[in-house]
Amino acid sequence: MYKVVIVGRPNVGKSSLFNRLLGKRHAVVADQPGVTRDLKEATVESERGRFKLVDTGGLWSGDVWEQKIKEKVEAALEDADLVLFTVDGRADISPADLEVADFLRRKHSNVLLVATKVDDPKHENYLGDLWALGFGEPVPTSSSHARGLDELEDKIWSKLPVRQEGESEPEVVPIKIAIVGRPNAGKSSLLNAILGEERVIVSEEPGTTRDSIDVEFDYGGTLFQLVDTAGIRKRPETLVEELAIARAHKSIEEADIVFLVIDPANFGDRELKLANEALEAGKPVILTVTKWDLVKKDDQPKVRREISERLAHLGHLPRVYVSSLTGLNLHKLFTEATRLYALARERFETAELNRYLSAWTAKVALPNFKGKPLKIFFVTQPEVAPPTFVFFVNYPEFVTRAFEGYLRNRIGEDLGLAEVPFRMVFKGRRGGEKETR
Repeated sequence: MYKVVIVGRPNVGKSSLFNRLLGKRHAVVADQPGVTRDLKEATVESERGRFKLVDTGGLWSGDVWEQKIKEKVEAALEDADLVLFTVDGRADISPADLEVADFLRRKHSNVLLVATKVDDPKHENYLGDLWALGFGEPVPTSSSHARGLDELEDKIWSKLPVRQEGESEPEVVPIKIAIVGRPNAGKSSLLNAILGEERVIVSEEPGTTRDSIDVEFDYGGTLFQLVDTAGIRKRPETLVEELAIARAHKSIEEADIVFLVIDPANFGDRELKLANEALEAGKPVILTVTKWDLVKKDDQPKVRREISERLAHLGHLPRVYVSSLTGLNLHKLFTEATRLYALARERFETAELNRYLSAWTAKVALPNFKGKPLKIFFVTQPEVAPPTFVFFVNYPEFVTRAFEGYLRNRIGEDLGLAEVPFRMVFKGRRGGEKETR
């Protein structure tokens, strides 16, 4: 797949352009420099084809992250097919723009100059100075007004290398994994350890990750899309953090699997809340206990017990103890993720389900209200991911919480679905309905 990288100094509208080209809000955008620090990737699809679009942090930012950001941009440029050099079309050329221009001349030969924030056609008359950057005529765009995006996409395709006739790309849908947890729990270190490179900036300072970071990764022939999210705390301290946390919650909704990262030295109600959020959304969860290399061997049994006791409601979920430093059990995470992904897509034939149902109802007294017993006519499974079981009954309101719990336990144990969330729906003959998760 082609790779197009957006580069520029801070606050010129790179993330807004990234979102517009994707056609949806994917990166956190705020009116302050330095919001994007890490690389963000997504696929742009159109009638003309597909290309991977990469958003980068602002170069020559002057802050403590400047060198780290520069290293990541350099890494992104190594296999890029095209660079979108993004400048503010309403501002004078700045020294930082000149630095970026010189940097790109040394690092890449295929560069397209993009002028952002050109909200009105009359502003295009003032873009002549941008020729001085040495990359030809700028393409005027406005992300806020959706101006010039079709022209920009045409320019992008004209600058991409021609693919050989007959060359095609097989469509591979990755398993999408959201890495979530509280700030400083080790999420970014985990992603870097999996990739074998410092893809995401890591610091002891909580809140270093400012947005969700998407990276594709192949493990054993299976393609995964890893999404490192901002640490979720109870009360965001800034607007940028609030937006980033909102993206983290959205990443849970869009994921196939959730790695819930747990710091063995700091965990509790927040982890329970995040796990419940994922399970309510129908997403399988793997409890990923990080920093295991920091726990002394003699203390490990005690810490395991503490996790089991304080997260007792999550005892049915798979748990993996990992170390980003030593690489302990990183492979097991993906073995478990692949297994749960398949399990959440397990489909049972109606005849098989009803044989189970006959056995289940024979072992327990059905609820009875004023001489009217609950009757279950049959059960079927119309959906997967999460598996959804629809029970057709005489009166949905007769289904008690205790009987729901009994059926949930039977489905979990007898159908082998205890580790993944599933839904039960009770439909009445007269249109009534009751759903449980």
